[in-house]
Amino acid sequence: MQVNARKARWAEHREQRRIELIQAAIEAAVQYGPAVDMDQVAKVAGISKPVLYRYFADKTQLWLAVGEHLAHQVVAIVIPAIDQVREERELIAATIDSYLGAIEGQAELYRFLMQQQVPGVHHLVNSASQTVESGLSRVIGDRLRALGLDAGPAEPWAVGIVGLVQATGDWWMKRDRPMRREALTDYLTTLLWHGIAGVRAAADIPGGLASHAT
Repeated sequence: MQVNARKARWAEHREQRRIELIQAAIEAAVQYGPAVDMDQVAKVAGISKPVLYRYFADKTQLWLAVGEHLAHQVVAIVIPAIDQVREERELIAATIDSYLGAIEGQAELYRFLMQQQVPGVHHLVNSASQTVESGLSRVIGDRLRALGLDAGPAEPWAVGIVGLVQATGDWWMKRDRPMRREALTDYLTTLLWHGIAGVRAAADIPGGLASHAT
């Protein structure tokens, strides 16, 4: 029992230390830019490079851990907003704004990771997108069924919406945010809202979207 307790405490300590080193890597990336190296990360963390290598085998593994950290942060912010989505324009806007706010809040880190040619980073981004798509698909499906409509479009619509917002967010960040977040949120909301309004209108048309039901 004592051995198991010690192992558990050590595992907890190691994980906490790993999180601290990921935070140090983020600070180093912001401070030194795209050319940041392991020496600079170790310097920011206040440790020697050999100690850093005890936790991360190489630079690739470290930046994958940083990418995973960012992906989890984005998902943690966006998913609760998606759960509140209804056919009200303001709630659609709030969901889009939550994503743009998440990447804007980590602007330097986001740009840094997008510039890195680290195998696996884009897979993490895609995985986070799929998580968001799944949640949005569920919500859209529920709303379509509540309107008595075919829920078949839920998944492709969710993929399209997430892809639109993500691609536009990438453009916005690469261009160094050429417009205010509020303005971009409003532009995207206007585009998506008219599509949602069209779905609602179809519910009142005999043989509308329901004609595609399986």
